[in-house]
Amino acid sequence: MAQVELIMPKMGESIFEATILTWLKKPGDKIEQDESVLEVATDKVDTEVPSTYAGVLKEILAKEGDIVKVGAPIAIITTDVAEGKSSVAPADGKKAPAVAVKEEAAVAVHTNGTTHTADFKSSSRFYSPLVKNIAREENIPVAELETISGSGVEGRVTKKDILDYVQNRKVGATVQPVKHAVQTTAASAPKVQASISAGDEIIEMDRMRKMIAERMVDSKRIAPHVTSFVEADVTNIVQWRGRVKNEFQKRDGDVLTFTPLFIEAVVLAIKDFPMINVQVDGDKIIRKKDINIGMAVALPSGNLIVPVIKNADQYSLAGLAKIVNDLARRARENKLKPDELTGGTFTISNVGSFGNVMGTPIILQPQVGIIALGAIQKKPAVMEMPYGDVIAIRHKMFLSHSYDHRVVDGALGGSVVRRVADYLEKFDINRSI
Repeated sequence: MAQVELIMPKMGESIFEATILTWLKKPGDKIEQDESVLEVATDKVDTEVPSTYAGVLKEILAKEGDIVKVGAPIAIITTDVAEGKSSVAPADGKKAPAVAVKEEAAVAVHTNGTTHTADFKSSSRFYSPLVKNIAREENIPVAELETISGSGVEGRVTKKDILDYVQNRKVGATVQPVKHAVQTTAASAPKVQASISAGDEIIEMDRMRKMIAERMVDSKRIAPHVTSFVEADVTNIVQWRGRVKNEFQKRDGDVLTFTPLFIEAVVLAIKDFPMINVQVDGDKIIRKKDINIGMAVALPSGNLIVPVIKNADQYSLAGLAKIVNDLARRARENKLKPDELTGGTFTISNVGSFGNVMGTPIILQPQVGIIALGAIQKKPAVMEMPYGDVIAIRHKMFLSHSYDHRVVDGALGGSVVRRVADYLEKFDINRSI
């Protein structure tokens, strides 16, 4: 018999820690290989962690609510695996050291002889344990930490950001984060007191809603948003889909929605205008090689999640239809993998599914563009024919393109959404599926 460590697995790029939500097994329970042992939450998704070994759960090292770094042990499993192939517990029988990184509600730091309380829970901004530790060691109060411009994912403060700030602070330099973004956050902005009357219901935000709120505020703080609108005639697409959807379902056993058709048009437009497929890193622009399209999916809870179609330009239309349906279904069932929520370079949001004709979507950082797809409506329209103008009933929809005005000017932002509309309008009605 040997004892092996169950470690916190890597769950996608830019994810370095996870919060333990629920242990599905208790000490003494038998575990099969690949059987789910616990549920964890990252800043991207809630997911289950399977066991890499078969055996018996001997000891739990991290409790529910603990924040654990990727690669750290979270439990000890007694298994029949040969000891040479496993990570064995210490021979002296001592208990493995605690590995969870605890959230510290308040830690005293001293600045110029004055004691401050570093209450990170009062901040709506995310800070990694490493950044928090550096802040404590350098006596940086939370209020001061809030002013540091982050160059990481979704504007987060990275190790380099805070170390650069500390260096400038020591030599007396003045940091000017305004060059990167206006530093008014939900935590630092004055809070308006809500009025509560008899009979009002107070609803506590769930974890996902808090995370969405933080990201939306951060995005508006980081990027100056501009939105351009175009109305597209999608009659050819509507008629084509109506003709082939039954054949597609019989052949592939899946439904053919409008979403893969829209994604195909967006991908083609990105190829024509690659500078919309970029990210901003300080004063540098990173042009992304891959075209990874995020698609917003409404969950039964009312929250929103954005799974990503990696290398969307490599799929056929039928392939796009399959992956769109699969990601949307698993998103609603809370079965997405963390890696399927990362790496997006451009996003679409189908507000038409709620009967909305248009919207002004908020950019998903660190991307610079997002298109909202409005409801398809029948409208009378003037059409130019060889024998003169006529009025006909056409299927129309609005496209709304919000873009980051730091790096995307109106000419590019407007051209992109116009090109998407052009591809939709020129869709070949005789195309095979």
